[in-house]
Amino acid sequence: MAHNVQVAAASVNAMIDALKVLCNGGTLKFYSGAQPATADTAVPGGAVLLATCTFGSPAFGASTAGVATANAITADSDADATGTAAWFRVLTSGAAPVFDGTVGVGASFDCNVPGTNVVQHQAFPVSGMTITAPES
Repeated sequence: MAHNVQVAAASVNAMIDALKVLCNGGTLKFYSGAQPATADTAVPGGAVLLATCTFGSPAFGASTAGVATANAITADSDADATGTAAWFRVLTSGAAPVFDGTVGVGASFDCNVPGTNVVQHQAFPVSGMTITAPES
């Protein structure tokens, strides 16, 4: 028989609530290059760390319908390198990977930034970010 798990709305919010707690005081690292297959996969060679932003605590607001929106994220005031931000990785305050996602201009991306061009030693801000529960 095929798999057909259906998760209740309260359970979906509980999953997102558990995930977002891991982000409290953590970092949001932006990279150029190809996003790895999973957040457990090492950052691939050739990917360049461009900028690191910091989450507050709490990092996210309440979850609704499996979506949580980030509270203010502290910009990187001195970007590490010049390049085009292609993806991001969220790390706990202890530097353990939490999740990866897409970065771009507009709400269709997991992390919304004013522009994906990062310039070394310049500020790199985040406009907004959401975590959305993956569909089964």
